[in-house]
Amino acid sequence: MTTVPSASDDTVPSASDRAVPGASVTGVPALHVDEIRLRFGGVVALDGPSFSIEPGHIVGLIGPNGAGKTTLFNCISRLYQPDSGRITFGDTDLLSLTADGVADVGIARTFQNIGLFPTMTVVDNVLTGAYSRTRAGFVRTALGLPSSRTEERRERAEAWALLDSMNLAHVGREPAGNLPYGTLKRVELARALMQRPKLLMLDEPANGLIHEEVLELAETVRALRDERGFSVLLVEHHMAMVMSISDRVVVLNFGQKVTEGEPSEVAAHPEVVEAYLGGAA
Repeated sequence: MTTVPSASDDTVPSASDRAVPGASVTGVPALHVDEIRLRFGGVVALDGPSFSIEPGHIVGLIGPNGAGKTTLFNCISRLYQPDSGRITFGDTDLLSLTADGVADVGIARTFQNIGLFPTMTVVDNVLTGAYSRTRAGFVRTALGLPSSRTEERRERAEAWALLDSMNLAHVGREPAGNLPYGTLKRVELARALMQRPKLLMLDEPANGLIHEEVLELAETVRALRDERGFSVLLVEHHMAMVMSISDRVVVLNFGQKVTEGEPSEVAAHPEVVEAYLGGAA
């Protein structure tokens, strides 16, 4: 695992050095969630939801507070162990892996609360996302051996390319703690993308953003998906964002799947209307 180079080592690469490896949809596995159940004591958090994410698709996961969305996220990323059910990513049984193992097979996620390092520069924060796939060991990095230096230069060029593609290169040398909340949300997304994910899991990425920032984030996510070919699982309360970028939407309530379908179908479903607006509406 490499150490993050210091800001003094930064040289913004030329355009020819900024190529970022794109992901082919043909190499992206499907995710299958099958009958997942989980209890916390006497509380049923998940009661058998099942759904799939086809390669390159964006799937929105919505539902009222307490519906089980983040709990399901945590099962997929292996922070929680469900009581029963299966979760597979291609031929890989995710429930047999650790959280590190999930990252190794190409699944990256963000969290509701920003977890960046405030005193580190933006580019160094983004570089931490490459830890799960870098090869230089501690000894080689500490000794500054040529192989570790080459890898650091390559990863740093990729981090700058990501920042450039997300219109963040101009803040690349700024400490993260100096930046507004909306910008930090995009930096966190860039850090997740440094894993070169096949599946990107976004947990309420629009939380705390103003309307214009939500629209910009939605367009960024869709454009990056189109460019890189990864799949997306999106948990979000901002319905305009979910409905505008999702290929399919899955609705949870009380840990159960209420319905699933294209955004227009889901928006008109009676149980969805009742869950969000109440029976009178």
